[in-house]
Amino acid sequence: MAGVNVFIETDRLMLRRFTVDDLELLVELDSDPEVKRYIDNGAAADPTDLAEMLQSWLGYYDRYKGYGFWAAIEKSTGLFVGWFHLRPGEGAGPREPELGYRLRRQVWGQGYATEVSEALIDKAFAELGANRVYASTMMVNVASRRVMEKAGLRYVRAFHVDWPVKIPGDEQGDAEYAIDRVQWENDRAAGLGAATDPP
Repeated sequence: MAGVNVFIETDRLMLRRFTVDDLELLVELDSDPEVKRYIDNGAAADPTDLAEMLQSWLGYYDRYKGYGFWAAIEKSTGLFVGWFHLRPGEGAGPREPELGYRLRRQVWGQGYATEVSEALIDKAFAELGANRVYASTMMVNVASRRVMEKAGLRYVRAFHVDWPVKIPGDEQGDAEYAIDRVQWENDRAAGLGAATDPP
């Protein structure tokens, strides 16, 4: 792991900073129509667009301490399994970061999304001074909604966004989930969440 800029580790995964050399990993991830089912209705992303997106992600590390996008690596195999982000919320800033993730299909159902989401939520409140963490997904994306619930987020509202690509089920809108500092502290006191695990 020498030279790897590790942001956080969980039992099974390591999150590290992206580099310019990771473009092919993103291209491969976004080439799976099932991974992109609720994003662009399964269409693969253009590599040029992904290269621009990656450059934007790299800029987060300098602009926001503790926030950004990270490559998720399986510690036992070194496999790139996808990415997670904890980024300043739109219009809210670092005190209300947004949680997000995208994982390779071959690791779905293994609990990785929940495992890392819990760790990022804990880091946001315990180390980064967040007051609220939120995430959103399509109402029909039941699997992603379940991850949010397992990670401790609470359903807040349904809302509608005029996305550029029509996706089956988008008429039901998107769902927002969130947890605030008081709820997180209460969960910890009740023995819920990764933050209460022994060191």
